[in-house]
Amino acid sequence: MFQIKRICCIGAGYVGGPTCSVIAHMCPEITVTVVDVNESRIKAWNSDTLPIYEPGLKEVVESCRGRNLFFSTDIDSAIRDADLVFISVNTPTKTYGMGKGRAADLKFIEACARRIVEVSDGYKIVTEKSTVPVRAAESIRRIFDANTKPSLNLQVLSNPEFLAEGTAVRDLKEPDRVLIGGDETAEGQRAIRALCAVYEHWVPQARIITTNTWSSELSKLAANAFLAQRISSINSISALCEATGADVEEVAKAIGMDQRIGSKFLKASVGFGGSCFQKDVLNLVYLCEALNLPEVASYWQQVIDMNEYQRRRFACRIIDCLFNTVTGKKIALLGFSFKKDTGDTRESSSIYISKYLMDEGAKLFIYDPKVLKEQIIHDLSQPNISEDNPERVSELVTVTSDPYEACQSAHALVICTEWDMFKELDYEKIYKKMLKPAFIFDGRRVLDHLHASLQDIGFQIETIGKKVAATRIPYTPAAVCPRITATEPPPKKAKA
Repeated sequence: MFQIKRICCIGAGYVGGPTCSVIAHMCPEITVTVVDVNESRIKAWNSDTLPIYEPGLKEVVESCRGRNLFFSTDIDSAIRDADLVFISVNTPTKTYGMGKGRAADLKFIEACARRIVEVSDGYKIVTEKSTVPVRAAESIRRIFDANTKPSLNLQVLSNPEFLAEGTAVRDLKEPDRVLIGGDETAEGQRAIRALCAVYEHWVPQARIITTNTWSSELSKLAANAFLAQRISSINSISALCEATGADVEEVAKAIGMDQRIGSKFLKASVGFGGSCFQKDVLNLVYLCEALNLPEVASYWQQVIDMNEYQRRRFACRIIDCLFNTVTGKKIALLGFSFKKDTGDTRESSSIYISKYLMDEGAKLFIYDPKVLKEQIIHDLSQPNISEDNPERVSELVTVTSDPYEACQSAHALVICTEWDMFKELDYEKIYKKMLKPAFIFDGRRVLDHLHASLQDIGFQIETIGKKVAATRIPYTPAAVCPRITATEPPPKKAKA
């Protein structure tokens, strides 16, 4: 059996960095080199301040960096020396041309494939780690076949990641499953066995699943689509709970105790975010449309539409409770990452809540314990968020390093990320410094256990999927929040 002794990973991002760090940690006899064209990112991986935050990641990196784990910008040398090459580059949703807004942009995958075949010799296993559309491996293989050399033998595998940010290290060390797809030929099976042997250093054989390449690629898309679907499903019920007086947490507990359903991913919130869910569902929608399956495409598009509706509905609720105007009002927004225990802001609901409030002229004071000020300003300055007017971000947005400073003289406090520290804040101190009536909008249900004490302090509380108080300022979602879709921007406030 072919034995893998040297691994190269192209892409030092949220997938490549943690994945290869754990492989190096678990396989001390294998040399792992992570390469990237971004020099500043590589410098960060080689420093005491890693470019991404994940609990436990720094300890893993420091345990093997300089021994059998290396970070470099010398891409060609790492590819030449490697027995196995992981492709872990970004596959963003296309913003132009055919498939705009839905299809995955594979330009970085193609560039990697061309570079690999150009500098390689001998036998190598090339493995997709990025989330890619079904049959992307076939495209890679066609590039290899069209540029082959007599001395070159490249085998293509699919090995999608199933990481949840915030628990990535644990997910890598104790995975539910490892999925490896490859050709059903003898050469393909040989490559699969070689990669299986790497994971078998710490993963039980029963948890390593081998399939054909296409099943592996589709399984990744389907897994993320199913998870996103559960979130949108419970969020749709949260709207019904607010209209009827039910509590979505109680409903979720009741249905989650059914073993056929289970309790995971039934947490109502302001909507899902992150780099994968929306991108992968939209990719699935585009794939179904391309294969002439419009009913299937429409079904999965509703998952995205419900997520957009939930975000817009929450923003409408803030505006309506603040006497139907937030123009010039200070609003403290706590949390900007898409979930706790990560600094990743990609597709974060906080971005869209901020956009809707900025559209109404609100002055936002934003605090997040892990997201840098530069990242927040960058995200809010994107053309689709700033309405092609990035100057308004400097006028309306202030990023603070202190949650109490963010809340001082604010009309409302909005929780958009479920950081544990928000449960421990001194809300009496915050209340005294806020304008009255002082509102808390809990978009993550992190303060459920504090509702009674917060009301005693004097707060007006609004949360997802529950009526907190009998006497509350009414709002009318149906009238105020028009239905929107992923392709239709929310209506803008008319300018005077």
